[in-house]
Amino acid sequence: MALEIGIDVGGTFTDFVVTRDGAEPAIFKSLSTPADPSIAVVNGLADIAASMNPPMTLEAFAPTIDSIVHGTTVTTNATLTHTGAKCGLLTTQGVRDALEMRRGIREEQYNNRYANVKPLVPRYLRAGVQGRLDRVGAESAPLDVDGVREAIELFRQENVQAVAICFMNSFANPVHERAAAEIVRRELPDAYLSVSTDLLPSIRFYERVSTTVLNAYVGPKLNHYLDQLVGRLKGIGFGGLLLIMQSNGGVISPQLAREKAALTLLSGPAGGPGAGLFYARAHGFDKCITTDMGGTSFEASVSVGAPMIKNDGEIARHKLALPMLDIHTIGAGGGSIGWLDEGGLLRMGPQSAGADPGPACYGKGGTLPTTTDANVVLGYLDPAFFAGGRMKLDAAAARAAIDEHIARPMGLTVEEAAAGMYRVACNNMAQGVREVTIKRGFDPREFPIVPAGGAGPIHSCLICHELEIPLQVVPRESSVLCAFGMLMSELKHDFVRTFVARLESLDWTKLVGIVDAMARDGAAQLVEERIPEARRRYEVKFDCRYIRQYHEVSFLVPRALIDARDASGIARAFHAEHNRLYGYSLEQENTPIEIINVRVQAIGAVDMPAYRKDEWSGDDASHALKGRRSVYLPETRAFAEVPIYDGHRMRFGNRIDGPAMIEQATTAIFVSASYDCVVDALGSFAVYRKGREDLCRAAFGPSTQAEPATVAA
Repeated sequence: MALEIGIDVGGTFTDFVVTRDGAEPAIFKSLSTPADPSIAVVNGLADIAASMNPPMTLEAFAPTIDSIVHGTTVTTNATLTHTGAKCGLLTTQGVRDALEMRRGIREEQYNNRYANVKPLVPRYLRAGVQGRLDRVGAESAPLDVDGVREAIELFRQENVQAVAICFMNSFANPVHERAAAEIVRRELPDAYLSVSTDLLPSIRFYERVSTTVLNAYVGPKLNHYLDQLVGRLKGIGFGGLLLIMQSNGGVISPQLAREKAALTLLSGPAGGPGAGLFYARAHGFDKCITTDMGGTSFEASVSVGAPMIKNDGEIARHKLALPMLDIHTIGAGGGSIGWLDEGGLLRMGPQSAGADPGPACYGKGGTLPTTTDANVVLGYLDPAFFAGGRMKLDAAAARAAIDEHIARPMGLTVEEAAAGMYRVACNNMAQGVREVTIKRGFDPREFPIVPAGGAGPIHSCLICHELEIPLQVVPRESSVLCAFGMLMSELKHDFVRTFVARLESLDWTKLVGIVDAMARDGAAQLVEERIPEARRRYEVKFDCRYIRQYHEVSFLVPRALIDARDASGIARAFHAEHNRLYGYSLEQENTPIEIINVRVQAIGAVDMPAYRKDEWSGDDASHALKGRRSVYLPETRAFAEVPIYDGHRMRFGNRIDGPAMIEQATTAIFVSASYDCVVDALGSFAVYRKGREDLCRAAFGPSTQAEPATVAA
């Protein structure tokens, strides 16, 4: 049986999901080692080896692993903490300050004291070189080769570790960048090299130069980490396939990750949306909202057939114009600190107590009240069973922190203050869900929600109540959803070419040539990764806009429309997507449509783990009942004794009525008074609004295996 391991490196814990075909996934956690994350990876593998039946040594276990899919935050942390490589920039003379000027738009428009972000390359290391191409790629002035060499000599004297090359209009003709890159390779062979036309050959200079510099800034860091990781894995005898998670939800080889390190910049939560869709499909839905609540942040995303993608974003205020999953992040987690603003109103976060000292209830010296402290006071967390009993919580410290900083200043009891903290935190997270649904043209009431993270299922009922979402699917592996999702990720390679043209007067031959060229590049990558032709597919997208608009809309274009030269069919697809996003289209006005970029994604299907489905065990869950305790009910704004169930003992078909608590070693699920719960065939907990059994009828026994009703409040 194939043994596959997904590994997600977090700030506090490194998560492991171990799967064998037909077996229930196993969850492991190892303390992260920020100085060298590969140590935590090996430590976790040693723990997994010791848990085998019979126990194995690490050296005996490692050769049995078929594949490891690894998500890393090395590049993310290097950018956030400003600890990337010392970089130099080669660019066109006269535009070296574009990296600092950016788009000239201040993010906080009315804050006159809002400072610009510090560029990743200081001005004295941004070298302008003579040479110019026009907008169609014709040479207006030859490249100053001597100027390139002078800049390289400066970089050498300053001990530059990485060089970024980005010239004006190079997307139309890479000749100048390639010539400069060849000189850099010859003169500075040890420097990491980032060339814009290799990474992002598309229009818009600032976005391109920022992305190219980001790639150079984090490249040496990722290279060093992958050297350590590959070396340690080789040292313990691992000879299987190693894949690296990237920001677009796909995986790539370590070698490609080395060359294009920026592809991993936002890959931390990228495994979650795909995993959420997997669990939603168990109930017949091909769309879902996935949320992930950690210690510091809360992420929300939408999947419709596949996780939603956007073509640009930001990290630490630096522009990144590479395809990535559309994940919205806010500062709302278990460690979010409760505080009162100048008007005396209760706020939650974005400040976080982190893991050290952590919430007051951790007993590590923290004195400020957090979301976790409120959950302890409200009865959602059992102080004696946190982390499966491995960590005891100090309920008295939680009460004292809330009393001092929230309750007494507001004239409330500790319980009232904790309930307020809980509601504010849930409202913040509901707003985060609105950002990826309503603001993207989706109605959240039409989607099931998949809450993940150790604390996510405690808050999901109130979030769903706020958004009128009637169904939530809580995976048994919700606390390690991202690591689980990595095992479901396909190989993906993104390509883009700028092709500015009116849709009604398109040069179809040129367009087909561009699409085919990118598809060939993608096929070459997949051939190197040993993906057979039958398992390759290619998706085409256009970035279009109405004439005189500034921003484009990216939408999927079936290859059949291109081959048929069906401009009207492409136009209809654009109008529909524009209408979904913005609530209107200019179809009736016959407004001309302009293509800006053409994109191709080459996808290689890989073998997915085969997951065992449970046999139906009946609706009686009494065997899993642990006891009862007092829990706060938001619907009545009062405490009540509710049953507590052992989630590990619940099986397919087991049903409980809310209100109730379900506890597992790595997460807790609060089923509020407005919801009931049933376990599905994958072991997930389907929490549905009372009376809406039709949303998850497949979990109610063999005689009810039918398509679910449409999700609607």
